Amino acid sequence: MSTDIRQADDLPWYHTITAMIVAGCLVAIVNFGVRSTFGFFTVPVSEAHGWGREVFSFAMAMQNLIWGLATPLAGMLADRYGSARVLMTGAAIYCIGMLMMAYTSSAPMFNLGGGVLVGIGIAFSSFSIVMAALGRIVPPERRSWAFGIATASGSLGQFIFAPLGAMLVSAYGWQQALVILASLSLLIILFAAPLMKQNTSGSRPTPGEADLTMKAAIGLAFGHRSYILLVSGFFVCGFQLAFITVHMPAYLAEHGISKEFAGIAMGLIGLFNVAGSYVSGIIGGRGEKRVPLAFIYLIRAGLTAAFVLLPVTPVTTLLFTCSMGLLWLSTVPLTMGLVTVMFGTRYMATLYGFVFVSHQIGSFLGVWLAGRLYDQFGSYDIVWWLSVALGVFAFLVNLPIREQRAQRFATA
Repeated sequence: MSTDIRQADDLPWYHTITAMIVAGCLVAIVNFGVRSTFGFFTVPVSEAHGWGREVFSFAMAMQNLIWGLATPLAGMLADRYGSARVLMTGAAIYCIGMLMMAYTSSAPMFNLGGGVLVGIGIAFSSFSIVMAALGRIVPPERRSWAFGIATASGSLGQFIFAPLGAMLVSAYGWQQALVILASLSLLIILFAAPLMKQNTSGSRPTPGEADLTMKAAIGLAFGHRSYILLVSGFFVCGFQLAFITVHMPAYLAEHGISKEFAGIAMGLIGLFNVAGSYVSGIIGGRGEKRVPLAFIYLIRAGLTAAFVLLPVTPVTTLLFTCSMGLLWLSTVPLTMGLVTVMFGTRYMATLYGFVFVSHQIGSFLGVWLAGRLYDQFGSYDIVWWLSVALGVFAFLVNLPIREQRAQRFATA
């Protein structure tokens, strides 16, 4: 990319590196924060419409799947036309989808709004698009740190919005709460404006990277063994996080934990992952990425097993959410870092987007399967133990990843 973004001293303040990093972080806060509130709507929306939990769960599962499927498209558009335009478009779609959730009483329309439109909106305004912009702005030696900062911001959004969402539902009812949150999602348009400076730089090769077309880059990536292993492991991350995000408040309510306390507990996941994601970014910049990534999955499996085996109390709930929070999105800087190591920055958003499809297929199954099995057995136990087994699987598939530039992606 052109060096003027990094070096020019006469740029207006809103086009400096610092301002663009802050802008990207604010986008991530709103995008991930609003989404983190949806678990608090499971019970009130289902009761208001006389639905079983599977209906709401299916809409949220569809949202996660569409989010994943739309992410490569969002990445391609960001790599070609710049992140800011994609982020702004996503914010508008995000808002429209949430308004449909608030005002429809039809299950198919709820699926269209909360599932399809919100899924597209999240994909187009997500922190993966932000990280692609930052990856081109920030020098290589600071890139992993920038990924950690962006991911930590998403976690901070969860810390801010999860308790806020619970309070809005309690104070104004679920419908008005959705309208307020939809309005807040439009802040992304304002926050994305400084990133207009970083537009089509991704359409040119970066020094040290091969001059490949996007089609060739995608084909070569899917023929790369380490990329397939990374894709396979990230499926597990989506399954675990989406299941907890959507079903944890209801699970806690069944064990006598209040909605307000559940909101605090879910918010603490975001707060602790601010530290977890930041540290993950630093670790990824100093040494191997595959080993800490693998152990994150293994530790998650152990924490989940302990939580299921112990009585559900306020103390065990806080211990679980705080510990899981340290590992919540700490996979993202390491995963994005591995994509960059293997394939460079030119098609970073696109290739990470395909990794994220796997993540969101896992999210779809984690959310929908939990709702389906709960309606059938009246318990989440099967899904908790499946999450443990998948954590061990992810540990095993990430260890053999090779951390080096794929041969066809490096210049001679």
